[in-house]
Amino acid sequence: MGWFRDMGMFFFPANCLVCGKKLHTSRDVLCMTCEYNIPLTGYSDRPDNPVSQIFWGRVPVEMGTSLFRFTKGSAYQNLLHDLKYRGNRNAGLYLGHMLGNTLKQSPFFTCDVMIPVPLHRKRLRERGFNQSMMIARGVAEITGIPLDPGVLVRTGYQGSQTSKSRYDRFINVSGDFQLNRKASDMTGKKILLIDDVVTTGATLEACSRVLFNHFTCTILIATAACA
Repeated sequence: MGWFRDMGMFFFPANCLVCGKKLHTSRDVLCMTCEYNIPLTGYSDRPDNPVSQIFWGRVPVEMGTSLFRFTKGSAYQNLLHDLKYRGNRNAGLYLGHMLGNTLKQSPFFTCDVMIPVPLHRKRLRERGFNQSMMIARGVAEITGIPLDPGVLVRTGYQGSQTSKSRYDRFINVSGDFQLNRKASDMTGKKILLIDDVVTTGATLEACSRVLFNHFTCTILIATAACA
C-alpha cells in the first residue's frame, strides 16, 4: 500500500495545515517549521496551570492540561477545523501523538484508562468519526494507556456553543451525558478524560460529574488545545 500512497501524493500532494507548504508524505500534517513553532503550553508538569484552574471550585479534577494554545484567527486553528469539519483523521492522530509525548514523565502518564468525550449519535453520523476519539487513539499509541470509549454516552444534541457564556454552556450540556449501561467499573481508577479543545470547561465538567456520581475515582483532563 506504500506505493499507492506515494502515487496519491504525486497527483494530490498534501499541504501543511498552517503555512500551506507541500508535505513529504500523506501522513504528515504540519511541515517541520510549523511543528517547531506550534505554541505549546508546557502545562503537563504544572498542577496549578491555567487549564487546571478552569475547574477549581467547580469539580474536583486533579489536574488538567492542553497541548497548545490558540486564539481566534490563529493559523493553528486550522488543525482543529480540519479535524472537526473536514474529516481529517490524520490531524487527530497527529495531535494525539504530540499530546501523548508531552504527557510522558508527568502525572498523566500514571493514568489507568482514557475516556474520550463522546459525540451524540446524530453528530457522529454527520462527521463519520469522533474527533476526541482520534486524539485519544494517538495518545494511546504513544503512552500505552488503555482506551475505553464505552463508559460515557451523549444523549443531548446541542448546536454550536461558541457564542454562549460559561454558565449558558454548562446549563446546555449539564444533562447531556450519561453512564453507559454496559460501562466498565471505574471505581478506584485514575481516569484521563480526552477532548479536542477546552474553553469554558462546561463539557468536561459535565462528563466529570457523571463519573464522580457513579464511582470513587480520580480524574485528570487533557485536550489538544485551549482557548
